[in-house]
Amino acid sequence: MGTPKALLDFHGETFVARLTRVLGASCDNVTVVLGNHVEQIRPHVPSRARVVVNPDPDRGQLSSLQTALAEIPSSATGFAFIPVDCPAVAEATVAALADAFARRDPATLFVIPRMSDKRGHPVFAARAIADEFLALAPTEEARAVVHRHVPQTQYVDVTDPGIFADIDTPEAYQRLLAEPHG
Repeated sequence: MGTPKALLDFHGETFVARLTRVLGASCDNVTVVLGNHVEQIRPHVPSRARVVVNPDPDRGQLSSLQTALAEIPSSATGFAFIPVDCPAVAEATVAALADAFARRDPATLFVIPRMSDKRGHPVFAARAIADEFLALAPTEEARAVVHRHVPQTQYVDVTDPGIFADIDTPEAYQRLLAEPHG
C-alpha cells in the first residue's frame, strides 16, 4: 500500500493513533505491538500507549498477539485486541463492549461485537484465557481459541459497520475512506 498500515490516515488520524484513542477511552492500558517498520511507526504511537516489539513479525498476527499477552500484568482482569488494519470501530462500540465485559458473568471468557449475526473486532477476553493464546502454535490462528469457547462467549449486538473494516488492499482502503464511520 506504499506505507505501513499503522500510518494510513483515517479522518485525520493514523490508524494506530485512532485505535489508541478509541480503545484508551474505555481501557486502562493500551499496548501497541510493532513488528515491521518499527522506527518509522514508533514516533506516531501516542504517548499513552505502551509499545512492545514483536521480535519475529513474519510469523503473522498471532505472534503479535502473543507478544502483547506475554507482557500482560497478572493483575489484569482481561484484555482486548484488534488488528491495526481494523481502524473504523466506533468509540461507543468499544465503550459498550467494555461495559458488557465489566458486567459479564464470571464464566464468560469473551465479549465480542456482532452485527447481522456476524462477529467483528475488537474482542474482549478474560485474563484466564491468555495462556491458551500463548500456547497456540505459529501455524494456528487466534480464532481457534475463540471458537473453542463459543458457549462462554457473550455477543453484544451493535449497529457499527466499523467492527468489520479490514484494510488489506488499496481498494479496501478507498472504500473505508468513502464510507461514513463513527
